[in-house]
Amino acid sequence: MEYRQLGASGLKVPVLSFGTGTFGGGGDFFKAWGNTQTDEAARLVNLCMDAGITFFDTANVYSQGLSEEILGKAIIGLRDKIILSTKATFKMGSGPNDYGSSRFHLVKSCEESLRRLKTDYVDIYHMHGFDGNTPVEETLSALNDLITAGKVRYIACSNFSGWHLMKSLSVSEKYGWSKYIAHQAHYSLISREFEWELMPLGVDQKIGTIVWSPLSAGRLGGKYRRNQPIPSDGRIAQGGGEGPEIPEEFFFNLIDVLDEVAAETGKTVAQVALNWLLQRPTVSNVVIGARNEEQLKQNLGAVGWNLNLDQVKKLDAASDKSPIYPYWHQRKNTALNPLPDFYGKFNQ
Repeated sequence: MEYRQLGASGLKVPVLSFGTGTFGGGGDFFKAWGNTQTDEAARLVNLCMDAGITFFDTANVYSQGLSEEILGKAIIGLRDKIILSTKATFKMGSGPNDYGSSRFHLVKSCEESLRRLKTDYVDIYHMHGFDGNTPVEETLSALNDLITAGKVRYIACSNFSGWHLMKSLSVSEKYGWSKYIAHQAHYSLISREFEWELMPLGVDQKIGTIVWSPLSAGRLGGKYRRNQPIPSDGRIAQGGGEGPEIPEEFFFNLIDVLDEVAAETGKTVAQVALNWLLQRPTVSNVVIGARNEEQLKQNLGAVGWNLNLDQVKKLDAASDKSPIYPYWHQRKNTALNPLPDFYGKFNQ
């Protein structure tokens, strides 16, 4: 398993991590993701360890804590061998302080996550979203205190806009507090908006990218085909999809190219889509999920090989979309706004 530096930190992470949103199956939304219970979770964790995936990602909001509880049981005896990541910010109760990134909520959430995960610390603690109601200074001061207390080793964010992340980095620098080292972001061949501002920010500020939903809720898993019904056993059909509607013509044209590249490489559509992400600037890690052992084993085949330059460019062209303002204007003036170097590595 290849390891990469996570942003500007000294932490090295495997290029694949295992996301446990499928653990627990609590509520209609997360039940659509999966319903993995303790015994199967332990088998999946052991499969990951055998394959070199030592990074496990969860969140307190996944099935309202059930995911953390099941993961905590599945990693008993493995804690010193793994990297553990969880998140806070989203709603965990009916009270006015049961959500957000206030000091009150973060300290409480962290302590509850540690209890569910059966550990004294988490390696990476993510803000699951930006809280516009809490001063950035309060959030970052609380996170810095959690690091000082030894309950958190590194902090990261997720689903931030460019200005959210840049302001946070500036505040941390101003007060000498720990900075976000990574941004867990929605990114795939279907959804490349991350490249418009957040990727250039990551290049400039040395923020590592941890990719979530790399297969776009299963759309890039190889089961979706033109003029065929949506798979009834998939996340989308069961109400677990996220994000805006995707134009059918764009989507199936992309699937056609993925099929072509899969045939050239002898890999599956899912493996090609995951490998494409691992070629992108700032990407340190891709979070893969699986409802069962078969899915996990298939996703593991995304590493140990690379698409060639022509194949990457073919997929780039098939997945390109016209950006919104001001990015379409900046794209016309690349001399002033150079894009991250997608292809330089191929010429080394």
